[in-house]
Amino acid sequence: MEFTMLIAMAMAMAPDSDLRRQVAQLLVVRGSGHLTDPQRRYPRWELDNATLQRLMAEGVGGVILLGGSGAELRLRCTQLQAWAGEAPLLLCADVEEGVGQRFGGASWLVPPLALGRLHQDQPALALSLAEAYGRCTGREARSLGLNWVLGPVCDVNNNPANPVINVRAWAEEPTSAGALAAAFLTGAQAEGVLCCAKHFPGHGDTSTDSHLELPLLPHSRQRLESVELVPFQAAIAADVASVMTAHLLLPALDPDRPATLSAAVLNDLLRSDLGFGGLVVTDALVMEAIAGHYGAGEAAVLALEAGADLVLMPAEADEAITAITAAVQRGRISPERLSASLERRRRALERCRQHGTPPPEPTSAVAPLGPLSNGPDAHAQQLASDLVQHSLRVQGGTVAWGDSGVNLIRLDSTLDCSFLPATAAALVLPSAAGLRPCLIEARSPSPWSDDGAAPLALERLGPGPVLLQLFVRGNPFRGSADGQEPWPAVIQQLQAAGRLAGLAVYGSPYLWEHLRPLLDATIPAAYSPGQMPLAQEVLLGRLGLGKPPSRPAPSTGGGFTD
Repeated sequence: MEFTMLIAMAMAMAPDSDLRRQVAQLLVVRGSGHLTDPQRRYPRWELDNATLQRLMAEGVGGVILLGGSGAELRLRCTQLQAWAGEAPLLLCADVEEGVGQRFGGASWLVPPLALGRLHQDQPALALSLAEAYGRCTGREARSLGLNWVLGPVCDVNNNPANPVINVRAWAEEPTSAGALAAAFLTGAQAEGVLCCAKHFPGHGDTSTDSHLELPLLPHSRQRLESVELVPFQAAIAADVASVMTAHLLLPALDPDRPATLSAAVLNDLLRSDLGFGGLVVTDALVMEAIAGHYGAGEAAVLALEAGADLVLMPAEADEAITAITAAVQRGRISPERLSASLERRRRALERCRQHGTPPPEPTSAVAPLGPLSNGPDAHAQQLASDLVQHSLRVQGGTVAWGDSGVNLIRLDSTLDCSFLPATAAALVLPSAAGLRPCLIEARSPSPWSDDGAAPLALERLGPGPVLLQLFVRGNPFRGSADGQEPWPAVIQQLQAAGRLAGLAVYGSPYLWEHLRPLLDATIPAAYSPGQMPLAQEVLLGRLGLGKPPSRPAPSTGGGFTD
């Protein structure tokens, strides 16, 4: 407390430029993991290099990164820190499913919900794997320059219609979710990175996506304590370094403001009642649940007033800094309040340093290629394989493939599809068995007929047996977890026509559980919560599609044609 008071006194006497720099430390902006501006995948949110360099020089204290290879990420983190000078940065990423989920060449692991299902039958094994999951994620993140893992998700996915949490959660009931999240963060933080429990006080029982609109959670305080808060309490007990807020409205706690901007939620519930003393970070303020109702500056000020320490992805960084600085100067935010957040940030960074010497700075053009230059190490590869094998579900036999047929793949979008490169098993293995690839994009009108009982336009497919591969899961900006597509009717239609040769479901367990009872017992079928190429290879191997000959992947064309 004495240190915080000294900072507050210094602020009161500091010139405006010094205060603005102190405020800037509490912002975390979005940047691409790629090194050059033309490589940015999401320029709407990812700042260009000139802006990033200026903001780092002006004191902005953190960057959330996405995209690029592991080697490129290591260079990027070094570059950003050089732009910031001696002021240490918080460098983070949403690597909920391993670092390889976001950065090529690292370990891409099955979604956390896979372990929630395993925990029901083999709790000791599930907890052991969750800790190994955390260690793998923390070790690879640290080796590539990140010091903050934005996970674990502590939401309880007890609503199968949840469009945005879904398989990102560790479990569908609170005790398992809390135990597995705590195991993960214990493993990750042991590797010298900070973890972040999200999305407080619980985004699992919602049917709307806060990226698109403000969800309503109509539960009582008693219900929150028995379900939503349980995993967060477990994470706090396990010494999680940070907590991320949720953009949702809880009338039982605050009928006027979303949790991210509510003192009743952040200060009273999280700080006072649950006793959390670490960093509180907002979810991205560019999400429509906030940006659709508040300006960039006012949202940032309200978040700090409510009890947040760090502002993640404000819609306009300069506007947010200006608004917070003005709020301090006018007494709306006290110097003591600002200094408390700066002190919590300082302690978090010190916690990383205490783990040991950080990864060495590159000394030559070759040095950055060291981490993961040959891919994940043997332990990580074994973990990834074990997780896929333990979460795989198979019924029926293997597929007796002929010389021709159709590989019908459903995707959300063929554009920028990270789990389906040209060499992906879902394309290459069926092609080696003589199946022609045909891709359906979510919400695309082209494959559907006007017949509700026979919704798939089979005449467009061409002849032969059909392998149906469905990539369906909850994801941000989707609006639904299953695309609202008539897959039960498609299954029945293909079976009635004698054309369904096999079914593969990747992602949502709820879709698998919905379709499985409709299958004839002789139809080979399998489910994996993972969608990445490793999961595809293992699943299709169980359906009788072995490793292909060494030849280029087929052209996928444009899917159905009119």
